[in-house]
Amino acid sequence: MDLLHSQLAALQQKLSFVATDPIDWKFYVQAFSWGVTLFESYLLLRQYPLYSKTSPPEVLADHFDAEAFTKSQNYGKDKAKFSLITGLLKQALDSAMLHYGLYAFAWNIGGRSIAYFGYGSEYEILQSLAFAIVLFVISSIPSIPLSAYQTFVLEEKHGFNKTTPTLFVTDLLKSWAIGFVIGMPFLAAFLYVFGWAGDRFVPWLMAFLLAFQIIMVIIYPTVIQPLFNKLSPLKEGELRTRTESLATKLKFPLKHLYEIDGSKRSSHSNAYFFGLPWSKHIVIFDTLIKESKPDEVEAVLAHELGHWYHMHPTKLLCVSQVHIFTILAMFPAFLHAPQFLRAFDFSQAVSVRPPTIVAFLLFQMILSPLEAVIGIALNFLSRQFEWEADRFACEIQDRLSAPEMKDMGERLSRALITLHVKNLSTLWVDWLYSAYHHSHPTLTERLKALQAYQSKRDGAAKKEL
Repeated sequence: MDLLHSQLAALQQKLSFVATDPIDWKFYVQAFSWGVTLFESYLLLRQYPLYSKTSPPEVLADHFDAEAFTKSQNYGKDKAKFSLITGLLKQALDSAMLHYGLYAFAWNIGGRSIAYFGYGSEYEILQSLAFAIVLFVISSIPSIPLSAYQTFVLEEKHGFNKTTPTLFVTDLLKSWAIGFVIGMPFLAAFLYVFGWAGDRFVPWLMAFLLAFQIIMVIIYPTVIQPLFNKLSPLKEGELRTRTESLATKLKFPLKHLYEIDGSKRSSHSNAYFFGLPWSKHIVIFDTLIKESKPDEVEAVLAHELGHWYHMHPTKLLCVSQVHIFTILAMFPAFLHAPQFLRAFDFSQAVSVRPPTIVAFLLFQMILSPLEAVIGIALNFLSRQFEWEADRFACEIQDRLSAPEMKDMGERLSRALITLHVKNLSTLWVDWLYSAYHHSHPTLTERLKALQAYQSKRDGAAKKEL
């Protein structure tokens, strides 16, 4: 532990310029955030012309009729327009908040709020909670009409919306309530660990964040998810038999098999699993069950179980821990730099003892261009995992000595095509746009890879004969 802290101290020494050099941090945050937003807008403008193509990629030509392809293109075009406008609007609002010192204003409002109840500025955690509530309210106001437009205009136009106005408002209130019930204690504990551990907070805070992630894995599906969707045991039948048999053969620790009423809000389809290492649950959207044959859904689940087999969630968790450690390791240099807060219009009195929540929020803004690069790297890693899970599905007959699964790759291909047709997914994708935004390979890439895996396996089988 002493070695860790000595290395962290050496890093802080290298970052000491944060507290000494006269840097206009507000200008840099404005420049960085606008740079990221303009780059994302550029990617949308690269992608947009592809929505004018009149025919699908050659590998998909036999699977998409003209009507389905046209609908997909129109949906993609409308989503691109919406993303471009909302991205620029959100950035303009964030930029205005920075320019007019709204963060310092929110901190002062938080201080006045707790003072009304007899608490002074020495109660930093209480003021931080009030500060977070003020910022949440301010940022939520413009997002509500945008979310409503996306749901009731964009998604409605293309036949996906199943949400009623009442359900929309109810979901909004539920999400706010959950954010308050979980977010406020989390933030309070987060700040308490900072204060309790002092400059040696990094390992303690990482342990706290890891514990919180594990707790959320337990309570989200059992407490939070049922507030929005109904999870029912999957009915007896071919799909349940296939799924349980597949899980048993792979020794997947399946505890519950659910069908979720995703059609309550949208006609989009999906399937996923969750749970602790010794107790897993599989959830299948009712829309997927309705739109795909049981053997195709089984292929989708084989892909999902491929993620479990190759420990992809665990690997991503480890990567996220390294990411979090890096952020926390750099943070003390900004926490102990009064002029850092002064650059964002905070008073001298506040800047002398920078509030942890404020310094951390502004520090996150400084990291925006770095986070964009890290996002591309994580997408690259995620796509490798997706290909590995696809390959697992193709090779599952060899792993289980189950010749009845020899066509699993073909079934997965059909299921992916069905999902893309029903979800009106984009077929033509710019490579740079995909690298930045997509955690999954494109349908064209996945189908080509599945064909290659199947051909390689069939070739190996013939060679053995």
